Amino acid sequence: MARARDRVEAILEDLSRRYLPSGDLHEGETALAKLVAETDDPFRVLISTVLSQRTRDEMTERASAQLFAKYATPSEIAGARTEDLERLIRPVGFYRQKARQIGNVSRVILERHGGAVPRSYEALLDLPQVGPKTANCVLVYGFGEPRIPTDTHVHRVSNRLGLARTKAPEATERVLMRVVPKAWWLHVNELFIRFGKDICRPVGPRCESCSFTAFCRHYRTVVAKRGTRAARERTRRDRAAG
Repeated sequence: MARARDRVEAILEDLSRRYLPSGDLHEGETALAKLVAETDDPFRVLISTVLSQRTRDEMTERASAQLFAKYATPSEIAGARTEDLERLIRPVGFYRQKARQIGNVSRVILERHGGAVPRSYEALLDLPQVGPKTANCVLVYGFGEPRIPTDTHVHRVSNRLGLARTKAPEATERVLMRVVPKAWWLHVNELFIRFGKDICRPVGPRCESCSFTAFCRHYRTVVAKRGTRAARERTRRDRAAG
């Protein structure tokens, strides 16, 4: 844990120079960061986060734009026909299921919260189809509250770089909240997602472009061993040829 605390600021400073040189989350390139640059509406952040689940950013952006061009408030989405919602959000995966989900969550926001998205983590978790990652995304991107939304990219990067030793994103979130200085919490999601898509990919990571190979577990256990095996094989061939 102490080593993780020592290296986490160096990692975040490096990624911030790479992806957010001005230090402003509004210049981010994930779907939610782009939405923040366009609106400060927590409801749109909530709905876009639901749409983003198991969906590429470009599809989330397209579906969100189509949806909000016609239905932009909890009352409008709650009153819309499910078939209309399906048609508008069709670019995202599982669009039929998500059409029902955004209708349900909009109705609950109207009935329990007077049409305003709740600002507390616990109240957000009480909404239908809202889990820890979605709740934290709303707090970060909708309200500017310091939290650490932890999806598969954040989970993978954190474990590869030795910041956590966990098996699930929820456990990774708890570890990161202990080792990451709170001043960085708002930026962890954006930085780790972009790094996870650009360099630290789930398959075929671009280790040659990474600044962290000196302490990366993946590099040490997979790439370096692969190089050692290749060197041994070359030696064996050279000896056989000689």
